[in-house]
Amino acid sequence: MLHQRAEVVLAQLVRFDRYPHLAPHVRATEVHQSLPSTTGSSSWELHFRSGLLRWTEAETFDLDTLTVAFTQDDGDFDTFEGAWTFVQDGADTTVRFAADFDFGIPSMEGILDPIAERVIRETVAWAIDGSFPEVTFAGDLQLQPVAAATPGQ
Repeated sequence: MLHQRAEVVLAQLVRFDRYPHLAPHVRATEVHQSLPSTTGSSSWELHFRSGLLRWTEAETFDLDTLTVAFTQDDGDFDTFEGAWTFVQDGADTTVRFAADFDFGIPSMEGILDPIAERVIRETVAWAIDGSFPEVTFAGDLQLQPVAAATPGQ
């Protein structure tokens, strides 16, 4: 994010209640607890293939290190965990999102994992893009306009 303080970016991006309006893959979110607490909890429903991918996660907010760690408490993944990291770089902020997941179905890994990875990656990117006026993405990420996106595909 250009011309944004890391603390502000973190506070905006953990507003998970806004994600259904920002990202077409997100059908619904329910925030059970969030900032200013140091821990949070949220439930998610994402369009995935021809159905929904659901989970509830626990979040830990560390405002000193500007990180948000999360782990699935319950849901469709066998395991799902990761972290957001916010780094101040002069007047700009770099956001890193990393997640590891496993559906626990080895025979379907080659089919489900790439789709889930793309859906999660695009959801994060749409949330960032919709929350700030000046955004650049590293790598090969190309977002379709939200109106043209097909949720979960």
